[in-house]
Amino acid sequence: MFKHILSCSLLLSAAQVYANTFTLTSNDIANGEMLSTKHVFKGFGCEGENISPHLAWSGAPKETKAFAVFAYDPDAPTGSGWWHWQVTDLPASTSELATGAGSSSSPQLPEGAVQINNDYGVNGFGGACPPKGHGIHRYQFTVFALSKPLGLKETTKSAVAGYMVNANTLAKATIEAVYKRD
Repeated sequence: MFKHILSCSLLLSAAQVYANTFTLTSNDIANGEMLSTKHVFKGFGCEGENISPHLAWSGAPKETKAFAVFAYDPDAPTGSGWWHWQVTDLPASTSELATGAGSSSSPQLPEGAVQINNDYGVNGFGGACPPKGHGIHRYQFTVFALSKPLGLKETTKSAVAGYMVNANTLAKATIEAVYKRD
């Protein structure tokens, strides 16, 4: 019995180590840190530069066939959060997106990548712009390692894109930055 418990414990430990190897880093944003004006929306009363942050990832499962990157505000007072950026079908060879890669006018994404229309109605990155006085909002930048490319179109609804990505996720890693307007 002891050997069986020990074997199970070792397997679970190995699985946990494997699960923790997929990491997301950035030269522009960090966990718990305030977003700079560079990553704030320009419009809706916000005066930012609307530039997507640098993101780099490593340690994806070897079975990865594609990646997706999402930026999401779960604190938006909409009942369903706010999608700031959804990119799908990044090739499996991709491990980094440069600062500004999510530009709606001149995206710098690998061939085959698809930017889904965000909740601003723009095809590309839309920076943080919470309501004035609403307090701190969390901005979750997540990279997903996918079991297959999804073949979604730019006009795919955000909820459908989220469903398809989550249904095909092998691993994910997140940086959660914050922002508020007083």
